[in-house]
Amino acid sequence: MKNENRRGFIKKTAVVSAGLAAGAPAYIQGYAQVQPSDKINVGVVGIRSRGKNHIENFIRIKDSRVISICDADENLFARTIAEIEKLGGEKPGTYVDFRKMLDDKNIDAVSIATPGYWHALQTTWACQAGKDVYVEKPISYNILEGRKMVDAARKYNRIVQAGMQRRANRGFQKAVRLLQEGIIGDIYMGRGTVYRHRASIGRVENSPVPAGVNWDLYRGPAPMIPFNKNHFHYNWHWYWDTSTSEFGNNGIHVMDRIRIAMKINNHPSVISCSGGFYGWDSDQEIPNLQIATFEYDDGKILELEVRSLFTPGEEGSMLLLGTKGYALLGNGVHTFLGTEKKPGPSITEKDLEMDIRREEFDKAGIDFHFVNFLDCMKSRKIQDLIADINEGYLSTSMMHLGNIAYRTGRKLTFDSKTEKFINDEDANSYLTRKEYRKPYELPKEV
Repeated sequence: MKNENRRGFIKKTAVVSAGLAAGAPAYIQGYAQVQPSDKINVGVVGIRSRGKNHIENFIRIKDSRVISICDADENLFARTIAEIEKLGGEKPGTYVDFRKMLDDKNIDAVSIATPGYWHALQTTWACQAGKDVYVEKPISYNILEGRKMVDAARKYNRIVQAGMQRRANRGFQKAVRLLQEGIIGDIYMGRGTVYRHRASIGRVENSPVPAGVNWDLYRGPAPMIPFNKNHFHYNWHWYWDTSTSEFGNNGIHVMDRIRIAMKINNHPSVISCSGGFYGWDSDQEIPNLQIATFEYDDGKILELEVRSLFTPGEEGSMLLLGTKGYALLGNGVHTFLGTEKKPGPSITEKDLEMDIRREEFDKAGIDFHFVNFLDCMKSRKIQDLIADINEGYLSTSMMHLGNIAYRTGRKLTFDSKTEKFINDEDANSYLTRKEYRKPYELPKEV
C-alpha cells in the first residue's frame, strides 16, 4: 500500500484501530500527521500469545509500527497478518529465523514474546545487532543468562525494557510513593500469593513434527527431543528443560512489585522452598504448589506461594507488613493501607493525579509500559524506563533462586557479589545450563 493511501486509510479508521467506540483522543486523532519516516519500526518475535498483545500496542501507538513478525511456527503468519491489517497496520515481513530478522537494517527495536528459554539469546543478539529490546518476563531461563543480558544492554548502549507491565499501573505507583514515604513505617516483610487453577495436561505420545513448524528453532538452546504436543505451544511451561515454573511465569509479577515497594535492590542471601506436584497423572515435571522464603542481609523477609490447584475462592495478593501498619496491594488501582485497629483508605481513580496523556492511552486500550519503552528509545534515558533490564534481572533471579532451593531440597546461602552459592557446587550447577545446543549457545563474552 502506498504511503499516501495508507495515511488516508489510517485517518479514516483511527477510532477503530484505537479500540474506541467514538471520540478518539488527541494523539489518536493526530495519527495521520506522523510521517512513516518518523515512526519507530518494530519487529515482533513470538506471535501466538503475548506477542499478539505486543503487536496490538505497537500498532495503536502513533509513534511506532510493526514491520516484521517472526515465529518458528509458520502456521501463525496468515492469522497474524490479517489481524495487523485489521488494526490498520501494513502487511509485515515474515521470518522463521530470528537471526535473519536482525539483519534488517530498517528494524529499530525488537519485541520478544517467545518462550522464556529463548529470551536471553534473542535479547543478546538484538543488542549486538544495534536494536533496542522489549523482552517479556521472565527475562531469562537461568541466572547467568540474565547477567549476560544486562551486560549486553550496557555494552551496546541499548534501551532494554523487561515486560513487567503491572509496574505501570498508576494506582500501584501512587501506593509505592506512600509506602516509601513511610505510611506504614519500616516494611520488614512482604508476602505474595498467586492462585491459578491449572488443569492436567495428561500424557501425550511423541508424533511427527507438524507441517510449517521448525522444531529445531522452536527448541533453540533447550535439549533436542522428539516433537510432542505437551512440549509445544504454552505447555513448554511445565518442563524443567524449558520452564522457570509458575514462580517465573506468574510469581514474578507479585514479587517484583513487592521488591519495589520495599526498596530491595539486591539478591536474597538465604533461600528455602518446599512444595510438590499433586492431583494429576500427567507428564508435568514442575510443581503445582511452591512456597518459598527469601531472607535478605538487612533482615527483610519475602515469601511467595504459588498454587495451581483447586482453591476455595481465594484471590492472589501482595501483603506488606510494616512497623506502623500494613498494605494490601491489589492488581488494579485499588490499594488498601491501614493498621490493625483502624483500616486505612483505598486508593481509587479519584485519588490519582491528573495525567491527560496517560488517561488518553488508557482510554485507547494502550498499555503505557510500551509507550514508556518508545519514549526512552527517543530520549536514550535508561533511568526513565519503568522496568530496565537490570530490574527484570533482579526479580527473575529471585524466582530462579526459589526454584534452585526447591530442586536441591535444602536451604541455600547465596553471595550477591559473586552471584554464586556458598560452598555448594550442586546448587551452583543450576546457575546456567549444563550444555547449550549448537548454534544456540550463550556467548562467553557479549
